[in-house]
Amino acid sequence: MTDLDIDLELLRAFEAGLDPRHPERSAIPARVLGYGEISTTLEIGAESQRHVAYKRLPMFRTVEEAAAYQALHEDYVNTLRERIGLRVVPDKAVSFVDGRSGRVVVYIAQQKLPPDAIGHRAMQMLPLDDVQRLVQAVLAEAKRVFDFNRQHQGELELGLDIQISNWAIVGFDPRQPRLGDPIELVYFDTSSPMMRRGGVEQLNPEIFLRSAPSFLVWILRLLFLEDVMTRYYDFRKVAVDLVANFYKEQRDEWVPAVTDAVNGFFAAWDGGGAIRPLTVKEVSAYYREDALIWRLYLAFRKVDRALRLALGREYPYILPAKVRR
Repeated sequence: MTDLDIDLELLRAFEAGLDPRHPERSAIPARVLGYGEISTTLEIGAESQRHVAYKRLPMFRTVEEAAAYQALHEDYVNTLRERIGLRVVPDKAVSFVDGRSGRVVVYIAQQKLPPDAIGHRAMQMLPLDDVQRLVQAVLAEAKRVFDFNRQHQGELELGLDIQISNWAIVGFDPRQPRLGDPIELVYFDTSSPMMRRGGVEQLNPEIFLRSAPSFLVWILRLLFLEDVMTRYYDFRKVAVDLVANFYKEQRDEWVPAVTDAVNGFFAAWDGGGAIRPLTVKEVSAYYREDALIWRLYLAFRKVDRALRLALGREYPYILPAKVRR
């Protein structure tokens, strides 16, 4: 449950007057806080809502499909909090049918966090030794999930995207940018609630493809969908992704030290030796491939948007000017 004051009528009015190409010029102006692969995070409207971040997901086709997603999202978050003990930002998913387009839209409302406390912002102010400690603190939180998965394998397992930008540091003060002990973290990337029951993925994988250009769907389904749907259940793979994000954040020089920090954590883990050490070469190759894929993907989405608009069709997704990978 959450004490968030969600203004559903504001969301309806915002959606009805949204300009996806320029959200700030919409009938109710919005500021983009962040872009994800399947969602865009927005600050919407009046002062009374400035404490809420809204993740917009406009890809649902029926009310029933949106309701199933909301139920899964609630189950996922409750499991993270109550059974695993992960600290998750207060949030709640709501949905409605847009009266203008007939589109079913889901918004995940979350308590907005101090921008400088979010991992990828905070790390730019920290010395390298604290960055290494931050990475190990992220891994320690993620370990709760992967320990749970190991204990409940074949029964109930959760996927988790652990990149540094999905965590906020509790009590971080940018005026005195050092980390205390212990480091307290809160997780907030809940828009992809990956959960397996009895080994069966509960999140409809086709949702990931809804925002893709129609001419790419078949190849994405064939070559990438299975990897996306399985990567976040593998502790080592998400650790590689975590380190690779330091390239994305323009801190290439830290990658060797962060890789060492990850390997040190895995060596000390109670499953020590079970996870093969990461290498800088492997992380670099992963980053280059991932960055190329997402740059091409964004370029094709922009082509798709131009074609749809030229044909007088709606394009409901908010795209970044460029992909930061």
